[in-house]
Amino acid sequence: MSPEPEYTAAEAHVADKSVGDLVSQISEQASTLVREEIELAKAEVTIKVRSLGVGAGIGVAAGFFVFLALIFAFEALGFGLADIVDSLWLGFLIVTVLLLIFAAIAGFIASRMLRAGAPPTPDLAIQEAKLTKEALEHPGAVPHANGPGSSGSTANNPP
Repeated sequence: MSPEPEYTAAEAHVADKSVGDLVSQISEQASTLVREEIELAKAEVTIKVRSLGVGAGIGVAAGFFVFLALIFAFEALGFGLADIVDSLWLGFLIVTVLLLIFAAIAGFIASRMLRAGAPPTPDLAIQEAKLTKEALEHPGAVPHANGPGSSGSTANNPP
């Protein structure tokens, strides 16, 4: 004769509940868990966004101070060149021409980079979506490749 298993009070309470009650309780606990995870994610994102905002503001202040320092540096360069060429206006004219040359070079580089990036379409993602659609519509018709854009090592695995 085998001895009857002994249950704790919690186990006996669970054993008395119906399957429907247990499923309902699990569903409630799962939805509570999901809500709490969402709230945690919101709080975490809020903290990070606030930190990013403060960091960006301090970065803007640093950029402003660098801008002011550059103004004084170019003024000092102008006065230094004025001592060399014995003419104040000529020293500042040389600095102005240098600044215009730097601006032209930066503008040229910026225009080339903007042309290279326009229009901002996700070409690789579109190509990958077309391949996925084709693979779903016609299984086995799309060859698997391990090149750029492939999503893993499925080419070495037989179907």
